[in-house]
Amino acid sequence: MSLLKVAALNAFYGRAQILFDVSFEVGRGEVVALMGRNGAGKSTTMKAVMGLLPRVSGAISFMDDSIAGMTPYRIARKGLGYVPEDRRVFGDLTVMENLDTGRQPPREHAPPWTPDKLFRVFPNLGEMRDRRASRMSGGEQQMLTVSRTLMGNPRLVLLDEPSEGVAPVIVEQMADMILELKREGLAILLSEQNLHFAELVSDRVYVLEKGQVRYEGAMQSFVRDDAARRAFLGV
Repeated sequence: MSLLKVAALNAFYGRAQILFDVSFEVGRGEVVALMGRNGAGKSTTMKAVMGLLPRVSGAISFMDDSIAGMTPYRIARKGLGYVPEDRRVFGDLTVMENLDTGRQPPREHAPPWTPDKLFRVFPNLGEMRDRRASRMSGGEQQMLTVSRTLMGNPRLVLLDEPSEGVAPVIVEQMADMILELKREGLAILLSEQNLHFAELVSDRVYVLEKGQVRYEGAMQSFVRDDAARRAFLGV
């Protein structure tokens, strides 16, 4: 069963159209990668799904309910979590205080999260519970942003470029984290350029080019398709 279904999604910044009839879906407990070069439309797709763009058309359903046109906070309350690429932590708040800002009640068909459970997934955070977020590295802030989103007990999480600009050791921890979330039954839509990272964690892939879906299929099939990799990612 699909948790998230997007059909014929178009999105605009002012008069400029960025997405052209983008369609995809994410099933329960599935990790799906949105891939493509810079400017392909990956982040725009996630913002459109979350209701963060003023001009969007197309069908977006979550848990079989239409969320097209909803405000972002109402979408979040339905159990759709979003981790933006720019790590919007509260710098003056501690790790624990940041986690508290994301706390929501448990919801049906979603894995419940507590700080102690998160610290088992992210041991680094557990060692700095009282540290202000402004005094953390970029990778640590990325972990905190993900953890704060999980405190909302989402059914599905949109992860925008989690490996961008963080140290290789953090990238490996992020991969372990995504696999742990998958084992918990959480569905994930992952925006990513790093093919190695996406291959480690993803079941399926949709590749965007100039705001259009140009490839879709199993991740392993894409990895083995040399022509598609070179054409759409240059690798």
